[in-house]
Amino acid sequence: MSYPRPRARAAGVALALAVAGLGLTGTGTAQAADPVAQVWVTTPDGTKKLASEGTIPFTATPQTVDIRIDANSKAQKFTGAGASVTEASAHLIQSLPADKRADLMKSLFSPSEGIGLNYLRQPLGSTDFNSGGFYTYEDTPGQFSISREQQEIIPVLKQATALNSSIRFMGSPWSPPAWMKTGNSLNGGELKTDQYQAYADYLVKAIKAYGQQGITLTDLTVQNEPEFATSYPSMSMTSSQQAEFFKVLDRTLTAHNLPTNLLAYDHNWDHPNYPIEVFNSTQGISRIIGAAFHCYGGVPSAQQQIVNAGKRVFFTECSGTDTTSTFADTLSWHAENLVVQNMRNGGETVINWNLALDQNGGPHQGHCTTRCNGVVEIANGNVTRGAEYYVLGHVAKFIKPGATRIGSTSQGAGGVQNVAFQNPDGSRAAYVVNTATSAQRISITDNNQSAAYTLPAGAVATLTWQNGSNPGDTQAPSVPGGLAATASGSSAIDLRWNASSDNTAVTGYRIYRGTTLA
Repeated sequence: MSYPRPRARAAGVALALAVAGLGLTGTGTAQAADPVAQVWVTTPDGTKKLASEGTIPFTATPQTVDIRIDANSKAQKFTGAGASVTEASAHLIQSLPADKRADLMKSLFSPSEGIGLNYLRQPLGSTDFNSGGFYTYEDTPGQFSISREQQEIIPVLKQATALNSSIRFMGSPWSPPAWMKTGNSLNGGELKTDQYQAYADYLVKAIKAYGQQGITLTDLTVQNEPEFATSYPSMSMTSSQQAEFFKVLDRTLTAHNLPTNLLAYDHNWDHPNYPIEVFNSTQGISRIIGAAFHCYGGVPSAQQQIVNAGKRVFFTECSGTDTTSTFADTLSWHAENLVVQNMRNGGETVINWNLALDQNGGPHQGHCTTRCNGVVEIANGNVTRGAEYYVLGHVAKFIKPGATRIGSTSQGAGGVQNVAFQNPDGSRAAYVVNTATSAQRISITDNNQSAAYTLPAGAVATLTWQNGSNPGDTQAPSVPGGLAATASGSSAIDLRWNASSDNTAVTGYRIYRGTTLA
């Protein structure tokens, strides 16, 4: 865009400019102002929920609780954050009036107007959270169909991807069809050894059927909680059985030219040896990229064994409950364990269980007698966002897929804990939770500069900033008078000046990052 160009008689007029973090000296050299960090916070009493606290400058002295960033220490990439659109969740979302449903979906999935959830772990068939009875895609041999999921689940997934095209999907079955199992029931039992190929074919059909709906199942686990056979769709599967089935499934996926990744286990932190045993028995199968974990037993540090084995870690399920838990309890525990400790121990994803449940923690047909929570609650046509929503929002809104975890000092249990990432555009983000019983004055120190902030007890904050070397800076082209400017930290900068030695004109430009002036 250009502005009118009146003639200017004076030559060599000095240029002075101060615009949103950009200074320009008389020599025409761009000077970056002192960097600042933006802060968003959620407090345990709920008075602030993903609330902007403005900016804090990197002009403070390091505090006693100092988060020191080491960008040279690099670990795993961030893959995504989200939940599962169970049939229960989809039914509740679809029950909302169209305007409320649109607002809810926007708040969940839009990167610009919501928290931008970008990973969905999709059950393949029924779970313990259904709006109707139990089912699989092929309850009768030879009659495969995902038509039941086309009624409510897939429309929700399509609406989500329309808001956020970068959503990544995982498929996870709770049970094969009953006729493939010992006991001939969806509940419990084991996969018959002579049905390994049939089950592999079934999963290939599921991947293709979802693909025909425009939904790519990039990742796959083959049995939810393989060490917990119970009174809802479930199945026991030992590590040796899973390894043998993976061999059949790998051949079948390859035969159908499907690049689907496989993850072992998909169960609690308390048995990391399970996926290790699977890896040891399936060496050479490159599509087995890592292991999936849940939160209901053990501790997140168990994931480090998977990292040490050279494999990737996906955290795939946790549900808060409402017996004794409050907003404050869930906020702190989930932030500490599902985000900070999970990611400091290799986790690439943060995935809650049900995306939505009602005021009774349902509809459900399982063991959630203590009222499980969804990311949101839908009751009587109204939506309430729980602590889970804000725990995920503090991740997904600020840490982008492909971000690299970088080094940061962190206190342990009972202190201020954090995890830090560098986004693909060079910006940095620190996710911080104060598990202490009192407010803590903290600082972020990066490139020998510190920014300070007081974090309330039990609160979660995300701090974002451009790193000191400004790797995302964009050099603008030359402008009249031989001057150049660097756009740093904002999407657009208006420049107006008197052109110099050629006595041409007063000219203005708006320079956009990453664009070239005509």
